[in-house]
Amino acid sequence: MFTGEYRHTVDDKGRLAIPARFRAQLEGGAVLSRWIDGCLAIHTRAGWSALEAKVASVALTDPAGRLFERAIFAGALEAEMDRQGRVLVPAYLRTEMGIETEALVIGVRDHGEIWAPDRWAAYRREMDDPARFADAIRGLGI
Repeated sequence: MFTGEYRHTVDDKGRLAIPARFRAQLEGGAVLSRWIDGCLAIHTRAGWSALEAKVASVALTDPAGRLFERAIFAGALEAEMDRQGRVLVPAYLRTEMGIETEALVIGVRDHGEIWAPDRWAAYRREMDDPARFADAIRGLGI
């Protein structure tokens, strides 16, 4: 399981340290991709395969399925960690997500997300109101 929130620097070459708690889960391979809500995701290889299978089950005639497939898979790439536990985040993805010299890496149960600090702060502020948060998660059965 991926949990926690970690702030890391992005070096001049675009490398980002993956939190030590995530590294063991990603040793079998990782996939970095665009993700929902203006961030990047880092999936285990098994998690990515499960996502691929779900998307493959959506009818080709479903416009929402095609949109998701193009948005997520077009920006995806195999991510290999170096000996220091860093992954290279390509410049086009850093630019698109507003990631410059720092990034937040957060755990989201079955994957990690990589956020520009200002985008993460804005997202978190949206849920600061307890009533708004409760309304947003209504219907989840939690």
